[in-house]
Amino acid sequence: MIRALVKLTWLEIKIFVREPLGVFGTIGIPVLVFIVLGQLAGPRLAQASLRPGGGVETAVPVFASILMALGAVGSLVTIISIYREGGILKRLRATPLSPVVILGAQVIVKLLFTALTLLAMVLAGRRYYPVDADVPLASFGVALLFSTWAILSIGFLIASLVPTARFAQPLAGLLMYPMIALSGLFFAIEELPDVLEAIARILPLAYAVSLLDGIWRGQSWLAHLGDVTALAVIFVVVTAVSARVFRWE
Repeated sequence: MIRALVKLTWLEIKIFVREPLGVFGTIGIPVLVFIVLGQLAGPRLAQASLRPGGGVETAVPVFASILMALGAVGSLVTIISIYREGGILKRLRATPLSPVVILGAQVIVKLLFTALTLLAMVLAGRRYYPVDADVPLASFGVALLFSTWAILSIGFLIASLVPTARFAQPLAGLLMYPMIALSGLFFAIEELPDVLEAIARILPLAYAVSLLDGIWRGQSWLAHLGDVTALAVIFVVVTAVSARVFRWE
């Protein structure tokens, strides 16, 4: 099974890079947003990154990271929809490959490109963050991949319900990007009205933002055990629902 997963993952990578717009949307847009926001923040970013508990220095990379995760979801929804509409999923389902391998390859590809995007963001960010800024990049990278993994479950649920590839990307954006407003990135979730706060508490973005923000600031994983647990529970629940409603054709 591992050998089949590796081969299918490599095939999906080659298919993905053949579409320049898809690559730019996955890697280029988050990095471009990070660069633009870094330039706008300018001196504030350089000063805040040396001050414990600053705001600008975490908002910029966390926002760009959330864009990475949402971009991965949009790409996943689009590809699954195209494969279904073109009959590719049906043909793959008829092969000896298990559904875990078929869908797992898609997840691995998205995580690999998320890691590549993070690397590009770090290289671009060297212009804005002082070299002596104490940022746990390795730990932050793990947090980003874990958050993306959890959020991708929402992508599978959307892909299970989208009727055609034509509406896949717009519908994914319509459902996912408004979640940013409820994620706690721009203002505390506790400040939201009760109904919106309740909605935010069941969305993965709120826990992803909390985890990414804390890890970037140098906090321990134990301090965010609740966020990790919530993301894992959301992944399990949403994946179970997706498995029940997923359509191969």
